[in-house]
Order: sequence, then C-alpha cells, then structure tokens
Amino acid sequence: MDFKQEVVSLLSSQIEDLTSEEILEAIEVPKNASMGDYAFPCFKLAKVFRKAPNMIAAEIAEKLESDAFEKIESVAAYINFTINKSAYAKQVVEKVIVLGDDYGKQNLGDNKKVIVEYSSVNIAKIMHIGHIRSAMIGNSLARIYDALNYDVVRINHLGDYGTQFGKMIVAYKKWGDKAIVEKNPVDELVKLYVKFHDEAENDPSLDDEAREWFTKLENGDPEATELWQWMKDFSMVEFNRVYDLLDCEFDSFAGESFYSDKMPAILEELREKKIVKKDDGAEIVDLEEYGMPPSLITKRDGSSLYVTRDIAAAVYRKKTYDFYKNIYVVGAPQQLHFKQWMQIVKLMGYDWADDCEHVMFGIVSMEDGKMSTRKGRVVKLEDVLLKAKDSILEVIEEKNPGLENKEEVAKQVGIGAVVFQELFHNRIKDYVFSWEKMLSAEGESGPYVQYAHARACSLLRNIDVTDVSVDYSILNDDASMEVIRHLSKFEEIVVDAARKYEPSIVTRYVTSLAQAFNTFYNANRISDQSEDVQAARLALVKAVKITIKNALHLITIQAPEQL
Repeated sequence: MDFKQEVVSLLSSQIEDLTSEEILEAIEVPKNASMGDYAFPCFKLAKVFRKAPNMIAAEIAEKLESDAFEKIESVAAYINFTINKSAYAKQVVEKVIVLGDDYGKQNLGDNKKVIVEYSSVNIAKIMHIGHIRSAMIGNSLARIYDALNYDVVRINHLGDYGTQFGKMIVAYKKWGDKAIVEKNPVDELVKLYVKFHDEAENDPSLDDEAREWFTKLENGDPEATELWQWMKDFSMVEFNRVYDLLDCEFDSFAGESFYSDKMPAILEELREKKIVKKDDGAEIVDLEEYGMPPSLITKRDGSSLYVTRDIAAAVYRKKTYDFYKNIYVVGAPQQLHFKQWMQIVKLMGYDWADDCEHVMFGIVSMEDGKMSTRKGRVVKLEDVLLKAKDSILEVIEEKNPGLENKEEVAKQVGIGAVVFQELFHNRIKDYVFSWEKMLSAEGESGPYVQYAHARACSLLRNIDVTDVSVDYSILNDDASMEVIRHLSKFEEIVVDAARKYEPSIVTRYVTSLAQAFNTFYNANRISDQSEDVQAARLALVKAVKITIKNALHLITIQAPEQL
C-alpha cells in the first residue's frame, strides 16, 4: 500500500475543489513523529468552505476512516494521519529484504543516456586533495543515475592540452633530466613546472617560448608530440593508481587533445554563422547582450582555448551519444566559462545546449590554507588516502588485532572516511579538510556508519532465525518506528539526490539511518528475547544492513561486515 496515496484518496472523497495532484502537493510530513506520519493543512480551504481552517480540519477528520491508519485527527488547522504501525512495518521491511541489493533502484531513467564528466585532471600535475571533489561527486552521481536506470557514460576529460604543455616542454628542455624524471615522473615534472613560473617572473620571454611550443604541438611537431605523449603516459600510471584506491571508474579518457582535429570544423561553423568576429588579431564572440564579457575563441597566433575545445567536445558527444543529459562536475570558479560556451552553442542553433548542466562545487582547503601547484603547495591525494588507511590499521591493531583481512578492512574504512567527509558537505560549500573529524568513529563520519553496518552483520551472524515467521506488530516502539521511517525514505532520497545533483543528500541520509539504528539497538534487546521478538527485530536489522550497504555504494564507500 502507498500510504501517502491513501491519504490523497481519503481527502479527495471529501474535498471536491482540489485535484488529487493539488492534495498530494499539499501533504506534509510532520517534524515531530508524535504528530503523525502525514499532515494536510486546511488553510487553502477557508474561502471554499467559508469557515475557519481548524473547523474545516475537524469536520473532515471526523468523516475519514481507513484500516491503513491507526489514527486520523485534527490538530489546529491540520488533519494528521498516523499510519497503522504493523502494516507499515511489514510493508517497508519486507520490501527492503525482498529487493536486497536492488532496494533504492528505480526505472526513472528508462535507459536514457546520461553523460557525467568528472575528475578531468591535468596531465603532468600532482593529483592533490583538492582533486577529490570532482572525482567523488562525479563518481557518486554516476552511480546514482545508474541506480535510476539511466544509461550512464563516465568521462574523464583529461587536461592534456593547452599552453601549460608548452611550459612543460620548455622547462624539461631547459632544466630536465630524463633519468631523474623517470624515477619519480609527476613529482619531478611538477618541480619543473614550478621552476618555469619562478623563472618566468624575471624572464617573460619564457611565456612566448611556451606559446610557440604549444603551437608546434597543435601542428603535430614530432618532438613536441613525443614529449607530450611521454608525460601523459607517466601521468596516467599514477592517476590510475589513485583511481583504483578510490574505486573510481571511467568509460572514456577522451581529453582535450582528442578534440584537436575536431576544432577546425567548429571554428569554420562559427565563422560561417557569423558568430565570431576579429579583435586585435584574435577571434571572439561578443556576449554583452547576455550579460557576459566577450569569449576568446582563438588567440592571435591562431591557437585554440578551453572554450573552443569544450564546444567541440559537446558537439561530438551529442553526435556520438545523443545524450538526454550532459553533466559537467567542475569547480565553481569555472562558472562563467561554462555559461559562455553553452550560450555560444545556443547561438550555433543547438537547443540541446539546455541539456548540458554545470554541476559546480566549492573549494577544499587544508587547515593551514589554500593549495597551489604553481607555488608547489599541494598535499598529494594518494598520500592522504594511504595515511588514512594506515591510521585505521593502527586502531585495528590496538582494538581488534585478530580481525581477518585487516589490511583490506583498514583500506575500506580509511579511504571511506576520506570520501565520506568529502561527500557529507553540500557540494557548493567550501570546506576545510580535517583529519580529526574524518577519522572519528563518532557522529557524522564514515567509520561511524560503517560500524553500524558491521554491528548489524554481527547481530545477524550470531542469532539464527531462519524460516521463522515475523509478527510485525512487535515493532511498534518509537525507536523501531523511527528506523522504519528512515528505511521507507531511501527511494525518495536517491531520486532527490539525482534531481539536485547532490550526493550529500545520500550521505546525510545514511548517517541519520545509522544514528536511528544505534538508538534502536540500545533500546531493544535481541539476544535474550523470545523467538517472536528476535525474529521481528532481526528482520528490521537485516533491512537496515541492506539499506546502509546500498546507500554507501552510491557514495563509493565499502561496507565491511567486520571491524
């Protein structure tokens, strides 16, 4: 039974002046569970019934009857509905258990194509802690859309093109040593990149030299191409090591360079449609009419920019995938860039530009300030992940040294703690990375939720109630009902997270579920109770275990069965 729809049906029989859709939209969920499970406000009916809202509520409530609800009563101007606890518990818990790993999955997408572009790191640069935001928000969104039966394409739009590669080539040719670089590729290339910027402050001609080398790269110069490919290959080895730690997956690594041979056609189209105009030797699109500054399409030397490549990429993706939605998980500082090129795509006559979505996010900083690759002030993401794993391993060695597969469990909990802290925050907010908060086993943390899952597994492992029928009327206490309410919301939570492009909705939900479960566990004994009580409570425990695991999967976190 859909209890909310039953409320609509009951109210529709008494209220002719509102449609079923209007009634459904007006239904609220009281913050205080003692006020019922659903509430319908009668303020809008005052003009129709020509009575005070509280009188209307009282009169309608008197006429409503249903086995689905224990109580239907008026409270001030509201009609409150309290669900039949036994029927509700049975429906929710059995649904979770029957669906198992599929609980939360829905056919909202009907296999429509959704592209999620995320991570998109720059070649020959360190993957630092700031890079975790795009990677994990994107990976989580991909899993959320997958759960809703969209056909998801995961793209890592590598930053493997642009003037910075001219800088890298110049730096390597002037100060690099192949043997030294090959021992520790990315770190050494970053040192050269930092040295270039230090030297360029006193010698601006280095920037001109870098632009020349990038133009050579664009034109297929053999030496430039060989050096670029060498840097890219070494970088990918290191990046993939980090992606493996994060359980981060991609279907395509087509980066900026992939579109180099597709840009001439885009430039020609922009010229033919008279969208670009010359400006001091460069080509621009005037966007003043749309409240934006001009967008530079080609430089004076004819070389391309990010805008050109992003337009080419979007056109290619539409032709190749015919996407329903094209999502870009890129930081908030790039907001103007995305607005500009999406507006240019519209000016080209492509109305599918409205299906492109910039999912922006705030900045992560360390407790001692912001990071900068140019200044060499970065904290390597791989170091953070491995340090988190080692920290958890120390705790395991102290508290549970006999734990099986403790290295793997330490990895799951340690890395899970990092990811959880990242995805607990609303994506648009800046936040400060905190070791202490991240590794805490209390409150709003990954280890806290994983421990709740392990506790549920332990209860199910220790007591066997196989093939015992369940009397769901036993689950009528406040703590049990609070858990059941949480369980019932999971499908809505997944949909809400997709619509708002917000993985933190899932993270906060699973935290709240773990807290409700721990309250239930402390309030309800299981091991020394009658068979009926054990069966009912363990059925609830099993539903919690399934839901926590499924929710953690959506935010790319493992659910260990033992800690």
